[in-house]
Amino acid sequence: QVTLVESGGGLVQAGGSLRLACAASGRTTSSAVLAWFRQAPGKEREFVAANAWGGARIDYAVPVKGRFTISRDNAKNTVYLQMNSLKPEDTAVYYCAAKASYYGGTLERGNDYDYWGQGTQVTVSS
Repeated sequence: QVTLVESGGGLVQAGGSLRLACAASGRTTSSAVLAWFRQAPGKEREFVAANAWGGARIDYAVPVKGRFTISRDNAKNTVYLQMNSLKPEDTAVYYCAAKASYYGGTLERGNDYDYWGQGTQVTVSS
């Protein structure tokens, strides 16, 4: 069992930055993938970024590529999402997710993930 707790959300103006953190506890050594998803009001949950195999593979969704950076501190069992040049359309609840095992293929399917955090709100004002 893995427990994920997100932090770092808040209100920021367009063009600003935020850094989200997700602390993992429990059987963290089994988390082959740590990822971020988001869900805006009235929209479906969407993939944001993923860090697999300790950083050997990193994927980003097209809308955030070049603005967001996912990183992982294995010593602290924490994954971060640095978000720069934020836009109002980045407003959403951001969720951390963990996948126990991974042998390749897409990282963008939320249903493939085994554990989820409670989410943290990010609001970007125009």
